[in-house]
Amino acid sequence: MNTSRRNFLRSASTLVAGAGLAASLPSTLRAMAPSDRINVAAIGINGMGWSDLTAMLKNPAAACVALCDVDKNVLDKRAAELAARGIQVKTYGDYRQLLDNKDIDAVIIGTPDHWHCLQMTDAVSAGKDVYVEKPIGNSISEIRAMVAAQERTNRVVQVGQWQRSMQHFNDAIAFVHSGQLGQIRLVKAWAYMGWMHSIPVLPDSEVPAGVDYNTWLGPAEKRPFNPNRFHFNFRWYWDYAGGLMTDWGVHLLDYALLGMKATDPQSIMAAGGKFAYPDDAAETPDTLTTVYQFEGFNIQWEHATGINGGPYNRDHGIAFIGNKGTLVLDRGGWEVIPEKENGKDKMEAVPRRLKSDDGLDKHTTNFLEVIKSRKLDDLHAPIQVGAHVAKVAQMGNIAYKTGLKLHWNTDDQRFKEKAGNKLIMPHYHNGYRVPHS
Repeated sequence: MNTSRRNFLRSASTLVAGAGLAASLPSTLRAMAPSDRINVAAIGINGMGWSDLTAMLKNPAAACVALCDVDKNVLDKRAAELAARGIQVKTYGDYRQLLDNKDIDAVIIGTPDHWHCLQMTDAVSAGKDVYVEKPIGNSISEIRAMVAAQERTNRVVQVGQWQRSMQHFNDAIAFVHSGQLGQIRLVKAWAYMGWMHSIPVLPDSEVPAGVDYNTWLGPAEKRPFNPNRFHFNFRWYWDYAGGLMTDWGVHLLDYALLGMKATDPQSIMAAGGKFAYPDDAAETPDTLTTVYQFEGFNIQWEHATGINGGPYNRDHGIAFIGNKGTLVLDRGGWEVIPEKENGKDKMEAVPRRLKSDDGLDKHTTNFLEVIKSRKLDDLHAPIQVGAHVAKVAQMGNIAYKTGLKLHWNTDDQRFKEKAGNKLIMPHYHNGYRVPHS
C-alpha cells in the first residue's frame, strides 16, 4: 500500500470514528453553531497534550484555536497537521500570552509535570476551564495550591485520569463495593514496563535550534541542556517528574483507593532503586515496592522496568485480594478468581469481562459537557480526585527518598517525621514562586 493511500484510509477512519462519536453525544454537544462552540487551546503538544487535543476534536463542540509549545519544531509540525485538516490556529511560545487571548474558553495542559501547577493556576485565574494532565503536581504543596485555585475560581478542571471514564473500571469497582469478595486486607497495584530499557548516558549539548530551553526549565534548577532530560524522558528525573510512581501510579493507585474508599494512609514505606540499570542516565528507581498502611488493610504499589511479567501475568493492574476471591482489573478488562477451601470455590468465578469503550474520548467529552452545563459534580475526574491520588503517589516517592517509614498526620496534613516534611514543598528556581494554597 502506498503512503498516500495509507494516509487517506487513516484520515477516512478518523472521520468515521468522529461521526460515530458525534451521533452518540448528548444533544447539548451536537449540531452546534460555530458561535456556541468551545474554543480550546493546548499548551505542550508533543505527547499527551496532542493526544488529548486529538480526542477532544472528535467532538463537534470543540474548536481548536491556538497551540503553545517551547519547541518551535513541534509547534510548527502540529500547526501544519491541523492546517491539513482545515484548522487554522494561532501559535505561541509563551503560555501567558495564550492565556491573554479572550477568545479561548478552555486549555489543555500537556507539559512536563513541573509546569502543571503554575500553568493550571494561571489558567483558572485567567478565567479558563482546564484539562490538565496527570499527575496534577510534582509536589504535595503544588497539589494543594492547585486545588485551592480551582475552588477559589470555580472553574471546570478535569484531570487526565481517563480510566475514570471507562465503563469496565466502574463495573469492577461496583463489584468490589458489593462485598462479594469478602474482607479485603490487601490491594496490589503494579506497572511492569517491559518496553522501558536502559537510557544511555549522553553528554550535555547545545540547545537545539527552535527550543526555548530557559522557559522549558521554568521553576526547575538551571542545568546545561541534555537530550535525555528533554521531551518524553523528562519523566525519569526528579527535577521534572516522579518516575513510574507518578506516571503510572496515579492511574492505578487511583482505583485502589477508590475501591477501598480510602482517604489518607496512616504510614508509608518504600524500598527499591536502580537495580536493573544502575549506571544509566535515569534518576528515578527502575524497581520499587511501596506499602501504604490504612486501618484494616494495606495497599501495595510495585513497579519494574524491562520486565513484562507482573502479578497475574499482567504488565499492569490492580488486584483486590479478598477472603473469598480476588478481582483483577486492568485497562483491558476484569475478572474474579475464587479462593478455594477443601477443593471448592468460596464464590462464583467471573470470567474476564473486556473493555467496551475508549476512555480518552469519553473523558474529553465529559469535560466539554461540564463546560456547557457548569455542573462540576458531573466531572469524572475533578481536581480533588487528581489531588488525592497524586498526594498518595508523592508520599511514596518521599518515603523512598528518605528511606524511612513515614507516618501521616491527617489533621495537619503533615508527616510526623521532619525528613518527610522537608520534601512537601518544592524548591523553585529562576525567580518562580510556588502559588499560595
